[in-house]
Amino acid sequence: MATELEDGFPAEKLFNQGYSYTYDDVIFLPHYIDFPTDAVNLSTKLSRNVPLSIPWVSSPMDTVTESYMASAMAALGGIGIIHSNVTPSEQADMIRSVKSRRVPILSSPVFKAPDSRIVDEFDSNDVPFVLVTQSGTQKTKLLGYIARSDWLGLKDKEIKLEEIMRTDANVCVPWDYDLGQIDDKLKKEGRDFVVVEKEGGEVVDALTKEEVDRVKGYPKLGKGTVGSDGRWMVGAAIGTRESDKERLEQLVKAGVDVIVLDSSQGNSVYQIEMIKYVKRTYPELDVIGGNVVTMSQAQNLIKAGVDGLRVGMGSGSICTTQEVCAVGRGQATAVYKVSSMAAQSGIPVIADGGISFSGHIVKALVLGASTVMMGSFLAGSTEAPGAYDYDEKKKCRVKKYRGMGSLEAMAKGSDQRYLGDTAKLKIAQGVVGAVADKGSVLKLVPYTMQAVKQGFQDLGASSLQSAHDLLRSKTLRLEVRTSAAQVEGGVHGLTSHEKKAF
Repeated sequence: MATELEDGFPAEKLFNQGYSYTYDDVIFLPHYIDFPTDAVNLSTKLSRNVPLSIPWVSSPMDTVTESYMASAMAALGGIGIIHSNVTPSEQADMIRSVKSRRVPILSSPVFKAPDSRIVDEFDSNDVPFVLVTQSGTQKTKLLGYIARSDWLGLKDKEIKLEEIMRTDANVCVPWDYDLGQIDDKLKKEGRDFVVVEKEGGEVVDALTKEEVDRVKGYPKLGKGTVGSDGRWMVGAAIGTRESDKERLEQLVKAGVDVIVLDSSQGNSVYQIEMIKYVKRTYPELDVIGGNVVTMSQAQNLIKAGVDGLRVGMGSGSICTTQEVCAVGRGQATAVYKVSSMAAQSGIPVIADGGISFSGHIVKALVLGASTVMMGSFLAGSTEAPGAYDYDEKKKCRVKKYRGMGSLEAMAKGSDQRYLGDTAKLKIAQGVVGAVADKGSVLKLVPYTMQAVKQGFQDLGASSLQSAHDLLRSKTLRLEVRTSAAQVEGGVHGLTSHEKKAF
């Protein structure tokens, strides 16, 4: 009688041996393929009532997610969570900015009042045109515009803008025009730019032909993450203090779709009380709790009423919580343990931190997460906040990337995330650094998602639900990798190489 062959270990056995594993420590054994890569469906849920086309979430960090990143995430089918290290009104304005556009481009045009005059700054090559509005700000109706060619060579620099501005109403398009419609208008009318308007005439943005052509060059965008109102969906982070209730009110008025309670250790009386407050005050609004890494932590927040859980403590590339506080957990173990508990209540889990490669995303999702939250993976991109500097040693462009537990970030208010806003002595749980220019996430994300699909194909999983079922049925098997096996699994034995993902 033939004996059943057993190879590798089921997750249940591997993660119950007293070891704290991170993604690089474990490897999945391949399964049976009976479908093409393009048949893999990565649609998922961020929380109970927020569906996504791709399992991708940008982290609420002030060097990762503001309006530009959140717009790009929504356009790709994921979602961005706007950080709270700004005033409530500034955060609400970022929500409104995402909600008022359907093209992932922010150009930051120059606005002037009609009685303004030509000034030296208009001679800059960075100013292709000026928009003239009633108040000289974005908040009021467009009256006209002046192209760079209109003011170059003008002898009378004291002339008022209203005397030379163009009043072509056809330059405007509605806020809900998509990229294709805007491209058609630019081509048919031979324009260099269009002005995007809200209902009532308030200016949203001005999009240049150059920027539209740039975005057209990336993989084709789908419908994106759109709510029932036809607008892009976006989330926002808040804390657990009394003042955050006022912040929450402003965010709800701005149209936020989901709230993330932003704490490094979410299993606290403060967060539990805030969860109950949000669900009592805004019962239709999904609230995500965390961060957690254990089943008991997760259970407490689930009982309080969360619609999603954020998993990870000290696993981020700029986080020093495990070093400083001696608490946390290896991210692979944390994701598996919390997901196993959360699945019993139908609560989606976000794997937050520890992602460096597409393979890490595959591991996080197959181990039970519904989405992955990216910080360093997206930092340094075109859509990340901040300006580029040039690193002479690395010979590349870089952008600042800092942990929300760094002293620099805490000086702006993020210390409440670490329950340290009332402490006299501030202890850092993060660092400030820089990351290389990654280009646009509109290119990075689709290529990375294709790599993730290939990983799912190798595992014989055609969807996230399929992957979770295969894991829990013990069909998918894992092993722990030795340090030598980890070296073997990477690039090795070369005197030099250039590593390009796509």
